[in-house]
Amino acid sequence: MLGPREQSLWDAQLKAEALFAAVIERGLISPGVLESQLSKAIHELARELFGLKRHWHKRMVRSGPNTVLGYYDAAPDRRLEADDIVYLDFGPVFAHWEADLGRSYALGSDPRKHRLCADIAEAFRLGQAHYESTPTLSAGELYDFVAALAAPRGWTFGAKTAGHPVDKFPHEAEKGPVKRLSIRSGNPTSLREPLPDGSPRHWILEIHFVDRERNYGGFLEELLTIRPTA
Repeated sequence: MLGPREQSLWDAQLKAEALFAAVIERGLISPGVLESQLSKAIHELARELFGLKRHWHKRMVRSGPNTVLGYYDAAPDRRLEADDIVYLDFGPVFAHWEADLGRSYALGSDPRKHRLCADIAEAFRLGQAHYESTPTLSAGELYDFVAALAAPRGWTFGAKTAGHPVDKFPHEAEKGPVKRLSIRSGNPTSLREPLPDGSPRHWILEIHFVDRERNYGGFLEELLTIRPTA
């Protein structure tokens, strides 16, 4: 059974999942739409469904070659094509609690692109299972684990980081040049290190696999540290 704080974060994720499900049901991801238009349409849908007005980080829609780029990379506004892979990365704030959800969609019938979507989902599950079974796991060790899952599946891990904390908005901010609060190689910070007040710190895990040769990638992220049990 989840505590009140964990339940709030889980509820925020469930609402973000419902938002993305509605995006699919309404056919918003379709060839010919600009990435910026799709982002705006999803924002308007979030307001319609949940009264949502705030996002704690920039909303991202990326398609085709833009999907190999990272969060901080500038990307040209691009029109979706019929055989594209598309990913969404949104950070909505529901009742003051942050969600951070990323999902990828293969629009056409390319089996490799559909396999990419399945592979990043599998990599997330393996990463979460590794976290749950390894009480001493550090942020750097988890990064190395999930990054190593890419090559055997025919991909490259596409980012220097693989996650970050999430909490009530705004979550704790880092000060100084040393980035302790990110899942990145070499970071010795324990993923179970508590917040300064002693409460658990919760993390998002991000999986970004790319195909450099074919110039596309897939992205998935969600809560790492909270998973309700029956």
